[in-house]
Amino acid sequence: MVRGRETRKEALFALILLLAGCGSGPERRTGLPTSHVPASAQARQCLADLRSTGVHFSPLPDQYFGGGCQAINSVKLLDIGTPVTNLGAMTCPLASKFAGWARYGAQPAARLILGSELVRIETYGTYACRNINGNISGNLSEHAHSNAVDVAAFVLADGRRISVRDGWQGDDRARQFLRVIHDSACKRFRTVLSPDYNAAHRDHFHFDMGGKGTYCR
Repeated sequence: MVRGRETRKEALFALILLLAGCGSGPERRTGLPTSHVPASAQARQCLADLRSTGVHFSPLPDQYFGGGCQAINSVKLLDIGTPVTNLGAMTCPLASKFAGWARYGAQPAARLILGSELVRIETYGTYACRNINGNISGNLSEHAHSNAVDVAAFVLADGRRISVRDGWQGDDRARQFLRVIHDSACKRFRTVLSPDYNAAHRDHFHFDMGGKGTYCR
């Protein structure tokens, strides 16, 4: 009789564990961190390379948000030498390229062309679960994979603010600065879009690491 009660208890415990396991699927789709998913060798190498540059960052847990939106092998940049606004989850390759572009592209160009130190880069953010701007196909943007960043403006130590919206067709120095750092970005990111691309990008640069080829406009 005692053995029968123990058997029923064991069966009930097993059923509880089974039901608990079935709940993990929806939780991942709503954005809770995944668990027990080891990072690939490539992802680990990217983190090591990023750390070796002196960039301060925090690795983020993998997340799935539904509808194909996700943030996998992503980090949050904390300090790249120049303050940057609105940075959220970025894939490690994107974060590495962005930090290099800010340090070796945007900052030297500000000193050389504008004659002042770059003290802040303003962005419209990184991760966003949405489709491609201006694309009627409805395809997901690289922002939906934490694989893109939109850069809007640059603030200088002398108080000037050079925005993509006003400076792309602005005075000579602003135009030169924005085109130099645009060209610098084209050497690093797989896709670079400017106001010349379409109206949806009239006020920012879009950088991403998606696709297999390169596109610069």
